[in-house]
Amino acid sequence: MIMLRYAEIEEDSPADARERERELFDQSIELLTKALQEGPNSFVRIEAIHFTIRLWTMLLEDLASNDNALPKELRASLISIGIWILREADAIRKGDSDNIDGLLDITKIIRGGVE
Repeated sequence: MIMLRYAEIEEDSPADARERERELFDQSIELLTKALQEGPNSFVRIEAIHFTIRLWTMLLEDLASNDNALPKELRASLISIGIWILREADAIRKGDSDNIDGLLDITKIIRGGVE
């Protein structure tokens, strides 16, 4: 599902693409927020982590592409953030971390920059 939706973003106008990115970030924020409320053994926590991993995997692929129009320094910064998010999400998935708050905070910051 997320791959299809992100593929659709790439075909849209820049304004439409930003709107769809905002929607995906909003969905990730909503799921991560619910995961905090539901606790560590909830299905929504698993869903939130997997959604966040899929979202950032797609974003990293786009950021690494030579066709990406963002400035190289910004792309490099976002790639570093994305790698951290993927590592942290994987640690949460494995039960080695409980840092949903960190994922949520960073996702909200990045979401704010998509405006």
